[in-house]
Amino acid sequence: MKKLLITFFTVLFCLTSSVGWSVTWDDLVERNGIYYKKFSDIPFTGKTTGQEQGSFKNGKRESWVSYHNNGQLYGKGNFKNSLKEGTWVSYLDNGQLNSKGMYKNDKKEGSWVQYHENGQLWYKGKFKSDKKEGSYIEYKIDGYLNKEISGTYKDGKKISD
Repeated sequence: MKKLLITFFTVLFCLTSSVGWSVTWDDLVERNGIYYKKFSDIPFTGKTTGQEQGSFKNGKRESWVSYHNNGQLYGKGNFKNSLKEGTWVSYLDNGQLNSKGMYKNDKKEGSWVQYHENGQLWYKGKFKSDKKEGSYIEYKIDGYLNKEISGTYKDGKKISD
């Protein structure tokens, strides 16, 4: 019976040590783009809990959800090879939408929209590889069009009003 218990606990220990555990963001450290639990040399696989929540596989981020101090959703999105990928959305601490757009390889790609804290539209435009591309409209916090910035862009440079 004693050998059976020792075998059982040995197998249980081996299985649980290979499974990723939930930790808080503060329990992780980043080294060369890979996340590890503090005091470990094994890339972290598992989930973080708390204000910064995400999933990791072999030390690379896969998904992310973050919260303001008041508990309101701050933002969410996904990663591919630890780079932002796909739709990312962020919110102000009052729950109001702050920004929404797409990332490709950690760079803004496609349509983006962002709002001022007072709810007024800040900008609406397209990006290619993190640079303004095509129509881009920007408004000041008082709602007036920012004529110096708004216009048509090519490779991040304004080419017309």
